[in-house]
Amino acid sequence: MTKTGKIGFIGGGNMAEAFIKGLIAGGVSPDEIMASEPREDRRNWMQEQYKVLVTTDNAELVSQCATIVLAIKPQIVEPVLEGVVAAFDSNKLLISILAGVSTATLEKILGGNHRVVRAMPNTPALVGAGAAAICPGQYASTEDLQRAKRLFEMIGTVVQVEEMQMDAVTGLSGSGPAFVYTFIEALADGGVQEGLRRDIAQKLAIQTVLGAAMLVKESGEHPALLRDKVCSPAGTTISAIRVLEERGLRSTIMETVAAAAKRSRELGGKV
Repeated sequence: MTKTGKIGFIGGGNMAEAFIKGLIAGGVSPDEIMASEPREDRRNWMQEQYKVLVTTDNAELVSQCATIVLAIKPQIVEPVLEGVVAAFDSNKLLISILAGVSTATLEKILGGNHRVVRAMPNTPALVGAGAAAICPGQYASTEDLQRAKRLFEMIGTVVQVEEMQMDAVTGLSGSGPAFVYTFIEALADGGVQEGLRRDIAQKLAIQTVLGAAMLVKESGEHPALLRDKVCSPAGTTISAIRVLEERGLRSTIMETVAAAAKRSRELGGKV
């Protein structure tokens, strides 16, 4: 039994799975985790894979759980929450991982002084390497925020931000893994172009990105300083960096983050 009661997930997609996997790895018993999922094949798979409780009834889940993680598409948040309003009470905490949807919107749909924490995790949480940001709603307590923080720490790194910054978080770390996957694919393609076998090129590309990220994290040095250490005078790397600068990689990535953040604002009706 968890100290804060059962944890329920409305929605059984990739992020819900990542969360569930992390909770179990962190010592939470599967019988203290519940997931509501409309698709029978996905529901059966989650029950078989993780041994958690499953249901198709969102209201039943809310009634049985003290912490509810909202893991659905932002476009359907209103009808889904309206369907469980009667099951909510002051003892329940709602953690939303919906892009663009503010805590004020969630509080308004639920009515009353319900406790809400908004979060934006990302899919590397599936391997315990997620990056998440959290912010409290108007009625969430310090204890609620700490509870959410502890849960997300089970699947990676957590930071607290102001709610006005959540769209930026969505653009950077929420969508960011897709940008990195694209870079890894392109890096491997470059190796293949130069004569490497696909499997070798991909293995080297993956480890190169992983190792570079670990070095930034472990050394604490600015990425620009680490880059300079690789760029020997008149060497291969500085020649390649010149191409990246000429083709506008830096500005392209910045605009990519901005585009994702803009879409997050659109989903929340803020644009």
